[in-house]
Amino acid sequence: MAVSYKDLGLSNTREMFQKAMEGKYAVPAYNFNNLEQLQAIVDGCGESGSPVILQVSSGARMYADQTLLQYLGEGAVKMARRKGYKNPIALHLDHGDTLELVKSCIDSGFSSVMFDGSHHSYEENVRLTKEVVEYAHKFDVTVEGELGVLAGVEDDVVAEHSSYTQPEEVEDFVKKTGVDSLAISIGTSHGAFKFKPAQCTMSADGILVPPSLRFDILEECEKRIPGFPIVLHGASSVLPEYVKIINENGGALEAAVGIPAEQLRKAAGSAVCKINIDSDGRLVFTAMIRKVFANTPAEFDPRKYLGPARDELKKAIIEKNKTVLGSAGRY
Repeated sequence: MAVSYKDLGLSNTREMFQKAMEGKYAVPAYNFNNLEQLQAIVDGCGESGSPVILQVSSGARMYADQTLLQYLGEGAVKMARRKGYKNPIALHLDHGDTLELVKSCIDSGFSSVMFDGSHHSYEENVRLTKEVVEYAHKFDVTVEGELGVLAGVEDDVVAEHSSYTQPEEVEDFVKKTGVDSLAISIGTSHGAFKFKPAQCTMSADGILVPPSLRFDILEECEKRIPGFPIVLHGASSVLPEYVKIINENGGALEAAVGIPAEQLRKAAGSAVCKINIDSDGRLVFTAMIRKVFANTPAEFDPRKYLGPARDELKKAIIEKNKTVLGSAGRY
């Protein structure tokens, strides 16, 4: 039986984005795959007074089980309210690729969905996205579309090459599809290895620095769809301190490079009002688990290694909300 996200206490993204654009900050969209990641996101955003989008890929939905996920979303809201957090919480499908998947998510309580038709022709992307919008809007569920292709690997999303968003297409796409927000490609990419070392320069402290995002494309898109919410995917910073911990404790993440925090801060002060963060959460989590196992190899109680990972992820989320996204203290 279908359930409305409103009955679960969730919010869609419409008001979130309006406030973010007025306040010149970006709403964090944190991906999660398990209970501990979800706890860290809810507490990190609740304690920092930040709106939050709980983001689930199709792969994560299968991993968690679609029925259980509905109750995790409801439980996240109830946990937040019991602790006195006032921030709005959305449950969002990341990179939905079929109308059937989108319908299933909406029917199980998602308040927001993303349809990724970017690998189709422009005409087919418009047609399919419009179908998704027509269904979702019947239930007051917000829809994110995408123009342009991000390279990299993340769950079921795989693309060897990126293609930048064409600003001349965005106004037509938004008008024809009726989407509520638009993900664009300006140089971000999926995964922890966003750039090859040859594309980067070396800082004085030995850190690889990637090329700048295409802010010229972002600015042109803003001109063509003024006041319209823009989204950045593949925007993890790939925090070097956690990459170092992973590698010091048996990992092999050489040349993992993300988007510099200062570039994300600049984007958050523009029409970009949602920034997706997945790889950073995975890196923080993995770093702390590897550290526990390296220091206490006899440990076998999951609470003893998942707990520290959860606590560290919460700290990283609070810091990112405060210093990168600007979303802290808004609620």
